[in-house]
Amino acid sequence: MFATPAYAQAAGAAAPTGGMSFLIQMVPLIAIFVIFYFLLIRPQQQRMKKHRAMIDAARKGDQVVTGGGLVGKVTKVDDAFVEVEIAANVRVKVVKATLSDITPAGGARPAND
Repeated sequence: MFATPAYAQAAGAAAPTGGMSFLIQMVPLIAIFVIFYFLLIRPQQQRMKKHRAMIDAARKGDQVVTGGGLVGKVTKVDDAFVEVEIAANVRVKVVKATLSDITPAGGARPAND
């Protein structure tokens, strides 16, 4: 009863065809990706690289903070593990990758960039 017939729309003005319209549509997406790369992805990669270098430079006598919040002094360093003294004669073995902060044995902390 209330149905109205649907008609195909008549051809209007000719739209640009080919690869040029596709490129114009892709420019905003590419621009967003570039912005994300320089504002989010790249700084995070640099932070991870800096943290990895800090963990690899852990030495005996350094004060460390683990990911679980334990604070102690490094007594032994292996390839993947670090032995940390958290109290007098209390030593725990910690996975090197879980270290969140390291203060060198001299106590001087390098300046953050």
